Amino acid sequence: MKYLIIGLGNIGPEYELTRHNIGFLTVDRLADAKECSWKSDRLAFKTEFKHKGRTIHMIKPTTYMNLSGKAMNYWMKELQVTKENTLVIVDDVAIPFGKLRMKPKGSAAGHNGLKNIEELTGGQNYPRLRMGIGDDFPKGRQIDFVLGKFTTPEFAELPIVMDKAIEMSLTFCSIGIERTMNQFND
Repeated sequence: MKYLIIGLGNIGPEYELTRHNIGFLTVDRLADAKECSWKSDRLAFKTEFKHKGRTIHMIKPTTYMNLSGKAMNYWMKELQVTKENTLVIVDDVAIPFGKLRMKPKGSAAGHNGLKNIEELTGGQNYPRLRMGIGDDFPKGRQIDFVLGKFTTPEFAELPIVMDKAIEMSLTFCSIGIERTMNQFND
């Protein structure tokens, strides 16, 4: 069986350790743990590894966040991976920092990367792992917040949060979304 994990984020050093790039950071950590390296390919950096008899492909779109659907759509078709076996890892301001929620579908909730995925892949029916980044910003300052760096306490807790997200992602690939949600969602 084949799976595709997509970490959302923006390319470039100015975005590297920002809240919006928590998807990139998480798949980078998983690639390090599996000792696989990223290669620049069409619309994304790509890598793959084996886990419990499954081939898991991972991408980090190079299209920037707002055009993430372009890379997702291309790689789902190229690898012949179904939507049900595709997991999008994304930041979410509606969830407190450190909390994680996996869902089989849902709205974009104002997230431009998810809006683009919906437009280009035909709707909201795709699994996603929403990683909470909190909403500690004044009215009208959301962009500065999501494109801002983690606070020192958040940065210290980030490896623990990413490790749980990795565990959830691998569990998704092993036993499916329903059992993963039952096991991990609060």
